[in-house]
Amino acid sequence: FTLNFSFPYAAKRIISISHFLEEVKKLYFCHGLYTGVSGRRKIMCLMNFFYIYLFQALLDTQNLLRAQITNFTFNLGFSGKFYHTGTEEEDEGDDLLLGSVDEFWWFPHMWSHMQPHLFHNESSLVEQMILNKKFALEHGIPTDMGYAVAPHHSGVYPVHVQLYEAWKKVWNIKITSTEEYPHLKPARYRRGFIHKNIMVLPRQTCGLFTHTIFYKEYPGGPKELDKSIQGGELFFTVVLNPMSIFMTHLSNYGNDRLGLYTFVNLANFVQSWTNLKLQTLPPVQLAHKYFELFPEQKDPLWQNPCDDKRHRDIWSKEKTCDRLPKFLVIGPQKTGTTALYLFLIMHPSIISNSPSPKTFEEVQFFNRNNYHRGIDWYMDFFPVPSNVSTDFLFEKSANYFHSEEAPKRAAFLIPKAKIITILIDPSDRAYSWYQHQRSHEDLAALKFSFYQVITAGPRAPSELRALQKRCLVPGWYATHIERWLTYFPTSQLLIIDGQQLRTDPATVMDEVQKFLGVSPHYNYSEALTFDSHKGFWCQLLEEGKTKCLGKSKGRKYPPMDSECRAFLSSYYRDHNVELSKLLHKLGQPLPSWLRQELQKVR
Repeated sequence: FTLNFSFPYAAKRIISISHFLEEVKKLYFCHGLYTGVSGRRKIMCLMNFFYIYLFQALLDTQNLLRAQITNFTFNLGFSGKFYHTGTEEEDEGDDLLLGSVDEFWWFPHMWSHMQPHLFHNESSLVEQMILNKKFALEHGIPTDMGYAVAPHHSGVYPVHVQLYEAWKKVWNIKITSTEEYPHLKPARYRRGFIHKNIMVLPRQTCGLFTHTIFYKEYPGGPKELDKSIQGGELFFTVVLNPMSIFMTHLSNYGNDRLGLYTFVNLANFVQSWTNLKLQTLPPVQLAHKYFELFPEQKDPLWQNPCDDKRHRDIWSKEKTCDRLPKFLVIGPQKTGTTALYLFLIMHPSIISNSPSPKTFEEVQFFNRNNYHRGIDWYMDFFPVPSNVSTDFLFEKSANYFHSEEAPKRAAFLIPKAKIITILIDPSDRAYSWYQHQRSHEDLAALKFSFYQVITAGPRAPSELRALQKRCLVPGWYATHIERWLTYFPTSQLLIIDGQQLRTDPATVMDEVQKFLGVSPHYNYSEALTFDSHKGFWCQLLEEGKTKCLGKSKGRKYPPMDSECRAFLSSYYRDHNVELSKLLHKLGQPLPSWLRQELQKVR
């Protein structure tokens, strides 16, 4: 091995780096694809430097690596503001590199290497990108590779929506990369995701940083670097990751040229000791290949940016995690969730989200495509609490209960949140949903009787099957609760007896307050009054006035016939037995309706 690549002017370049590269971080990244013992790795290396003494070495190394890595091409990044701002030799290096544009691939950095999360409006970001694009066009740099990198991972994750929108508008970006999703460490857990139609690939680390510029001064000694290359961490990163992206800085390509040393010797070692074939794809092709291999990673899992210091450092200071809810009312529908919502917002310390214009008062973030709008969109529904310790933000979305995605998504974003669900007889819930759909003139509900809906077979019309699913599936209570308990501890789950909520709401609300730990204690016995005309409890206002649920609530409809009741009792028998076992396991009392149903089983 060649151990030292010192060059004239190396020490002089360190000074230049301190003012230039502090603003312009440089890239060197590699990708791979594994297909078995004699499999493949796709390798792409990106660098960003402008100095004359590197140019020939860059071309020579590119040709050298092409003998081991099919289609290997350096991908160079640019921040146009710093063009011709160095010494005479550095400026000459700029011109030499730009005179050979066709030898490399290119990608845009930020014009002045500013971190995107520091720009609080999209227009400012667009202006910066337009300046960089103008620079590229003036110097014949291709602008259609579809790849971009944000300084310090800023704006990529945690997502700064303005960056994604500006990237699409100015550059039509299709791919970027970051080390930060879901976290920097452990590295083996890094994943990709797609947001705003931009594919984000995971990036790995290679042990080279701005300060690691001399072989003999490598942290831990030169043997540590060589050990990483020769069967150590860096080697196994390539071997175990189908595609690996590494980044280094400009300083690693001057001085002792540890960037070139590391990856040339890594390629040699992989070729000598494995049957892997290394190769390169252009960025967009590489990203498509990645998500062909890992389609399950397409959907992101948003996390609280304030739970990770690195994330917090690259998140806008104008944003606050205090706007995330402390608890969720998850449903299911037609069990009394709207009544519970009304009772909750009576409490002086409990604050709900603002109503969604599309889904009534519900946000429906964790269970719908709204999730892909990102956490900025979600938090915009909540006010900034006046007192973080005493104010309790919450939202009610009754579709969360039976959603397959909602529990995991909620646990990743708000892992300490309390979860509240309400259970009534699932037969009554199914019938109530059917009548609800009829009142909203759902064609299937108007066309088919309730018995036809609940007994429909697999060959029934699709609209009938869809209605049947919405009637029956939410009543699989044990199945859905166990899914939530996969992601939340039992201490964070409260199961409310919907029948008790209807007949004795004050007692239930005392239990809810205790569960939430909210203060001050609110006396619902004095704040609620039963409206005999409407048939449910209402908020008691001044001068004896009341505030009740809307006309759509408490609607009267014909009782369920005995044939439907018998069918549903049989249909839910096993589900109810499983629910009773689960409640016993959780130390929860059985609701009166469940005890009645279990008596039919004996």
